[in-house]
Amino acid sequence: QVQLVESGGGWVQAGGSLRLSCAASGRNFNGNVMGWFRQAPGKEREFVACMNGAATAYADSGKGRFTISRDNAKNMVWLQMTGLKPEDPAVYTCAAAAAAWATLERAYNYWGQGTQVTVSS
Repeated sequence: QVQLVESGGGWVQAGGSLRLSCAASGRNFNGNVMGWFRQAPGKEREFVACMNGAATAYADSGKGRFTISRDNAKNMVWLQMTGLKPEDPAVYTCAAAAAAWATLERAYNYWGQGTQVTVSS
């Protein structure tokens, strides 16, 4: 059974940083895209970032502030967030796809439970 478990969420002041972690088990995702999505209250879930190999993609909202990284041997993916803004609070969820590349939510097959990020202005 595939599981994705996030950690690292919490409260931070605007301008601060957080590092989210996602540990995958049940399947190794080497060669598959893994990514982060977020959902704020009252809003639809949106793409944040994804990575496979050396290729990365970021939503405009996170470019220059968020960095995604992976360790395929450990089956883990991280999202380093800096310069957090009042518009960044959301539940951040790790996801993995059977595909090699995808930025659309519907292409992702496996999802974690999410971790809450709160930013205080």
